[in-house]
Parts: sequence; C-alpha cells; structure tokens
Amino acid sequence: MTFTNKKLEYKVTLDTELNLFIVFSTTDHNKVATGTTIEQAVKELEKIA
Repeated sequence: MTFTNKKLEYKVTLDTELNLFIVFSTTDHNKVATGTTIEQAVKELEKIA
C-alpha cells in the first residue's frame, strides 16, 4: 500500500519476526527506514529523504 504525506510518498511493510515496520520511499528504493511504529519509521525516512 502506498501512502503520501506532505513531504514524501512511501510504502509500509511489517516484519513480523522482528516486529518492525519497514518504510520504503517510492521515488528512491535505496531509501529505507525502520521503526517500532509506522510514525517512527516515517520520521526516520524523512531524515534521510
């Protein structure tokens, strides 16, 4: 599923083994961030985007 906020467009997946959300930039697939919540993962992605 693709989401958009004011700054970027991203996709979210959940690693159920590690219990981490993984967020991928849809414009640059090399930019990936993780977090224990979706919000935390998106904030980390915004830092590198």
